[in-house]
Amino acid sequence: MDNTCLKKIMCITNTCINLEFWTSYFKTIITVVIPKPNKDFYNLPKSFQPIVLLNTTGKLIEKVISNYLQFHIMSNGFLDPNQLGSIRQCSTIDAGLYLTHLIYTGWLKQCHTSIIAFDIAQFFPSLNYTFLSACFQETGLNTNIRGFF
Repeated sequence: MDNTCLKKIMCITNTCINLEFWTSYFKTIITVVIPKPNKDFYNLPKSFQPIVLLNTTGKLIEKVISNYLQFHIMSNGFLDPNQLGSIRQCSTIDAGLYLTHLIYTGWLKQCHTSIIAFDIAQFFPSLNYTFLSACFQETGLNTNIRGFF
């Protein structure tokens, strides 16, 4: 198998990290509006679905960096073993099975069980980057990676 493409993506990734720079080319988006099927009228905005298209190379590089960070954090024990969201090889089914296990264990011990669920969708836009940098430093990540973020 020819790894030429992979080597070039890794070269671009490493260059972005070493320069601590994310080019605006990778941030460029195109929004395409497509009609939803089987609508009676197409004169209403809800009859259409906007699709946001990001630069594929940028998305691939983000995935490479994400996988690297996840591997580094998990292999150094910085992640709670019960963390299931956004973790490779973990799924909604895993989370459901774990939750079911906790409920049944509580019932066996004659305990009442409750669940509190919340949406953290606004967590990342409000993330304190000084704190994030300190966390990255604590995990021993390269200073270029901290600077990149």
